[in-house]
Amino acid sequence: MIIAAIFGIVGFRSHNFQQYLAAEGFRPSLSKTELTSLQKHFAYYRALPPKSQRIFAYRVARFKKLTKFVPRQMNTVSEEMEVLISASAVQISFGYDDVFLAHFDRIFVYPDQFWSSADQRHHKGEVNPAMGAIVISWKHFVEGYATNEGLNLGLHEMAHALQLENIIMNDEFGFMNGDDIRAWQQLASTEMEKLRSGETSFFRAYAGTNQAEFFAVAVENFFERPKDFSVYNSALYKTLTQLLKQDPLLLMRSH
Repeated sequence: MIIAAIFGIVGFRSHNFQQYLAAEGFRPSLSKTELTSLQKHFAYYRALPPKSQRIFAYRVARFKKLTKFVPRQMNTVSEEMEVLISASAVQISFGYDDVFLAHFDRIFVYPDQFWSSADQRHHKGEVNPAMGAIVISWKHFVEGYATNEGLNLGLHEMAHALQLENIIMNDEFGFMNGDDIRAWQQLASTEMEKLRSGETSFFRAYAGTNQAEFFAVAVENFFERPKDFSVYNSALYKTLTQLLKQDPLLLMRSH
């Protein structure tokens, strides 16, 4: 996950960032307008120390460069849409300096919920590994980042993409630690049983659908309600910090 910390805040693997950039052969950057969009609309970015903000912005620019944004039922995907959707992908993968969800090189953006042929119903978002695509309702993406209620479409879909990226055979394969995954699955199963039996839980009922949906819902709460999550189930929270290689609670305490 990215560099030696959110520099002392989050605890990432240590790398020489300048060497890393040189190895890329290019260094995409965001415009002043795009940086303003991040500063205005992305609380996670605002909370980072200045050096980490520069790295985050670079990663957003690189993600944008590697991804094709495709408008659906709208004329175009705006520059601001591209930046903020890219930022949600970087947010969830920021602990891994070499993970950019490479398999998912297309993001389809709808203005609102859309009809999915996969299960013949309307969706707000979906991830399609066969097509290498992530599909987002812009309306619901914006609503997700407007509040911190543990309901965030962008984080939810990027969580699905991250989990799939870990098992797809490409250059980004297998970045999550196997022991951490097994520990997570065991703890998640216990919590899912509570949900399915109707017991009171910190997580909404949809999290009990399957392991993938539980992970995605947990990620939403991890970033939006980390303190409450940690108090509710510290072992589950700690395991997720190990899987994502970052801890929002530590970031919050630094500001």
